[in-house]
Amino acid sequence: MGKQFKRDLHVRRVTRETELKQAFAIRMRVFVREQGVPADIELDRDDRRAIHFLALSDDKAIGTVRIVMHRGSAKIGRMAVIKKYRRRGVGAKLLRRAIATAKRLRPKKIYLRAQVAVSGFYERLGFASVGPIFDEAGIPHRKMVLGKATGIRQQAIVGEKRS
Repeated sequence: MGKQFKRDLHVRRVTRETELKQAFAIRMRVFVREQGVPADIELDRDDRRAIHFLALSDDKAIGTVRIVMHRGSAKIGRMAVIKKYRRRGVGAKLLRRAIATAKRLRPKKIYLRAQVAVSGFYERLGFASVGPIFDEAGIPHRKMVLGKATGIRQQAIVGEKRS
């Protein structure tokens, strides 16, 4: 990982329409403008029922992630961090918060569909690849499931203080 984040960084659950618009703007910037995902598929019907989070630095929204329950399982997705803030712990803080929240929902499993290029990031936080690589919006992805971590690793995943 690059240098750690030195400014005030916290993750907050989205509770207002203005915060949701900020989350959507980050996703459009990262996925549509930067990665070429078609705009008409980035925002979807799951957004209405998802739990959304924002990562904020000095009250500026710099990252987002969501959780959606599907058939008793928690799907973490649409994680995006503005480019200049990547590799500084923002994504890890977002993911840890999403995992902790998902666990409180008591799902059968917690999973995500990772871009293959960043699957190592998710592995370091306890996810394991399952199944074949597949294409989603022109980008190679792979399903990953949160493993049964134990000991120190488990504390690292869920032990972070809520912010």
